[in-house]
Amino acid sequence: MTADDMSLHPAAMPLVSVLIPAFNHERFVQRCLDSVLEDPYPAKELIIIDDGSTDRTGERIADWVATHCMELPIEYVRRENRGIAATLNELVARASGEFLRPGASDDYLLPGGLDAQVRYLLAHPCRGAVIGDSVVVDQDGNKVHDSGMCDLHGANKSLYRSDDGIRRAVISQWAIGGPVALIRKSALDTVDRWSEGLRIEDWDLFLRLAARDALGFIDVGVCAYRLHGTNLSKTRHTATRIVNLVESQHVALRRASLFGEPYRTLLHAQSHYIGAKISFLQRRLYPLVLHLVAYLWLIVVSKARPASTHPDVGAP
Repeated sequence: MTADDMSLHPAAMPLVSVLIPAFNHERFVQRCLDSVLEDPYPAKELIIIDDGSTDRTGERIADWVATHCMELPIEYVRRENRGIAATLNELVARASGEFLRPGASDDYLLPGGLDAQVRYLLAHPCRGAVIGDSVVVDQDGNKVHDSGMCDLHGANKSLYRSDDGIRRAVISQWAIGGPVALIRKSALDTVDRWSEGLRIEDWDLFLRLAARDALGFIDVGVCAYRLHGTNLSKTRHTATRIVNLVESQHVALRRASLFGEPYRTLLHAQSHYIGAKISFLQRRLYPLVLHLVAYLWLIVVSKARPASTHPDVGAP
């Protein structure tokens, strides 16, 4: 099916599986689920896993499902905690859709986002996923920023309009605010799914997609990203920040082999930049200086290295 076919045959639109991993978001989860119903895209199913919540998230979901189970296909699973990556992989295994829309139980979809992203992937069959932008809201739902990419992360959206720019952006300035991706289910057969055990799981997946030039971008707000006191990526707890940064550094080094030059060198440079952040948080001046020197040197080296063909990107 093409994007034009959707206009002619709306009843035959490809199925989108909206995937919601839920954990301890009793205050926000109903708004998340309501937004799936509010999006006008007609061919969708909703799959929810409560990943061992210790608050009333599970009860809130069960009540919502009981109220709305006749309005769209819904599958709800409640089980012990296994972590975000394992939960996302289980959601994918349960999905029937051609396209997957991972969400988060504290964020919510914006109407029209599904249609825009589906049309993009139908028009670009070589892309395995497409990302959009988000609006940023506070814990009460009040808008804080119009663009998660620009206002929250300071991104240059023009980078995302070419394969080279996307690779550079994903490597050096991962500026994605919230769950903004629509993924072709078949793409996960090529790059594997989420790496279980990781806390910063999205960057790892999108590095693998970018290495295959399988990632696209549309400048459309597709979700509301909610800032509140327990956002994992925005924590101010120093020990947690260090753990997250160490994990990101390992991901950068592990995935560098998937890229040709100059992107491989850029990923090594990024690992040193992350190392500098870790040293700063640990108040270790000498390693901080060494990492910054290595980072700057590798940035210079990357500019001098000609582009090479991609290596074998089938590495795990």
